[in-house]
Amino acid sequence: MKGINMIQLAKELGLSVSTVSKALGDSHEISASTKKRVNELAKKYNYKPNPFASNLRKKKGKQIAIIIPDIVNNFFALAVDGIEHVTMAKNYDTFIYLTHESLEREKALLEHLENGLISGLIISVSSGREGYGHFQEFYENTKLPMVFFDRVPDLLQFPKVISNNYESTFDATARLIKAGCKRPIFFSTQEPLFTNMERIRGFQAALSSAGLLFSEDMIVKCSYDMDQNYSALRKIFLSKKRPDGVFASIEKFAISLYQVCKDLEVNIPRDVKVIGMNNLRTAALLSPSLSTVSQPSFNMGKEAATLLLKMIEKKTYAAANDIIVLKNELTIRESLHA
Repeated sequence: MKGINMIQLAKELGLSVSTVSKALGDSHEISASTKKRVNELAKKYNYKPNPFASNLRKKKGKQIAIIIPDIVNNFFALAVDGIEHVTMAKNYDTFIYLTHESLEREKALLEHLENGLISGLIISVSSGREGYGHFQEFYENTKLPMVFFDRVPDLLQFPKVISNNYESTFDATARLIKAGCKRPIFFSTQEPLFTNMERIRGFQAALSSAGLLFSEDMIVKCSYDMDQNYSALRKIFLSKKRPDGVFASIEKFAISLYQVCKDLEVNIPRDVKVIGMNNLRTAALLSPSLSTVSQPSFNMGKEAATLLLKMIEKKTYAAANDIIVLKNELTIRESLHA
């Protein structure tokens, strides 16, 4: 059995998790024969106790794990701040884990946490390329409450905190069109994330509402490599079908666009008008200042933490499937004005 955890070990032995844990720790409370059974099976599967779990047992289980793609993105930094605003008030510790956009690391983190005594998880997923079965498996093994926020999976039984990505992208695209854009493009992530798909739907709907024809090349899939993005965007802006408007779904993509426009002497907003999903305070300091759709990241973190603690402290609430939708805020600045 690959990646066996203490819960699975206990199930195969027909013992409680507590008994297995004590046996592996050579507790005097456990008989020699039981210790032998437990250690033999652990050796068979090459199972090693998780020291993280051992440390948590001493702290009475008031721990929350936060799994996010990265902390460089200002959105996640603010969301974590919102989470801790709630958890600290209730004397919960938080452990922050970064997936760095790696699905394999995300799976490894869940396996690591199966052996711990955390009280629950708050998660923003890394990718949807291979589905979300690992979250389902984790829940079935642990029954721990989980809340997803922003980047959420298509799993119906788990609560989610999201923002109104479809409506806010529709409104932002409509503003681009109203400002004179006839061929706007959408800078998209490469992953098939629910958040991104909702933004694409909003973009397409706004084009349709304005009577503009949508084509697949209006969706430009960017990576998280700034150099690759720069090269791809430079090629687009050197082409004969150069766009006259851009909606950047990630703040990094807008920064790459500004660099390309500067190097190619493409004037923002005269030649191309720009709106970006952005939580950076520096958006107003860019030249020209960047029009933005800002997510309520701090409040999303607060809502996710509040919901998770409700699930933890009210055991009958553990299988909640609430969906909380918060509103994004559109701020028009110089990048949209000719």
